[in-house]
Amino acid sequence: MQMNMVSALNSALDIALKENDKVVLLGEDIAKDGGVFRVTDGLSAKYGTDRVMDTPLAESAIAGASIGMALSGLHPIAEMQFAGFMFEGFAQMINHASRYRARTRSSMSVPMIVRTPVSGGVRTLEHHSDSPEVYYSHIGGLIVVEPSNPYDAKGLMLSAVRMQDPVVFLEPTKLYRLFKQDVPEEAYEVEIGKASKVREGNDLTVITYGTMVPVVTDVVKQKKLDAEIIDLRTINPLDEKTILESAKKTGRVAIVHEASLSFGVGAEISARIAEKAMFELKAPIIRIASPSLPYPFPGYENYYVPNEKKVAEGLDKLMNS
Repeated sequence: MQMNMVSALNSALDIALKENDKVVLLGEDIAKDGGVFRVTDGLSAKYGTDRVMDTPLAESAIAGASIGMALSGLHPIAEMQFAGFMFEGFAQMINHASRYRARTRSSMSVPMIVRTPVSGGVRTLEHHSDSPEVYYSHIGGLIVVEPSNPYDAKGLMLSAVRMQDPVVFLEPTKLYRLFKQDVPEEAYEVEIGKASKVREGNDLTVITYGTMVPVVTDVVKQKKLDAEIIDLRTINPLDEKTILESAKKTGRVAIVHEASLSFGVGAEISARIAEKAMFELKAPIIRIASPSLPYPFPGYENYYVPNEKKVAEGLDKLMNS
């Protein structure tokens, strides 16, 4: 069946609610209105407001309540309306959700998911276009997932529901309705912690995720590059095996992400390749990312977010080095 990312996620949540009576959804406007992007549309009517429930505008309370639910035997899936607002619940996620397994020597776990729209490209105001993956990846104990297409979004969500540890599930706003894809109506899983090889290639490796996957794919096709494209899908834990194998195979590596350049996912991947595959490289690793500045107002986002031109220039530089 053809689905966009919104309908794929809705299908995954529907299956999760149907299969497991411990699953509950909570968040701002997710019940009556179906969420700001309608990801949960129709689910409260189908399962009732005791399982799909609206909450106050209080992200810290949403995160804290979800932790309590998880420790009490439920499997909460919380929606934070936008990634910039999720920071209000940061202390709960970092001080409690991420630590309970270690704190209790694995006698207690926190099976919960926090979903939130991320990244820009849709001309939103500030706090609505953040890319916060590194904040949550820096802390051990949180799994961080970011799909780039409807098929992966549904499969990763169903995998996350079956985990016994907290998952931060980042949903790129620009990709919610950008395109449709064949997605099975039945349940299936996409392995968390396993990157996807979008395209095989021999001359260079481009490692990316989220909103940048279609951008990179378009550039590689237009320029007819023999490039291997890797979609991380999971930010933490990284699929180091796939990354290193590809880097050694091609000898040239570019890392592309929408989040700020400094201290980002690209820096972490670059460090791992430098430590474990440096002598197989034919050229220095390059990173293509947004400036290390706060996300701008809508009129400037085309100058801020990496676009086809910036990616093409970076890949040309890599191939000529």
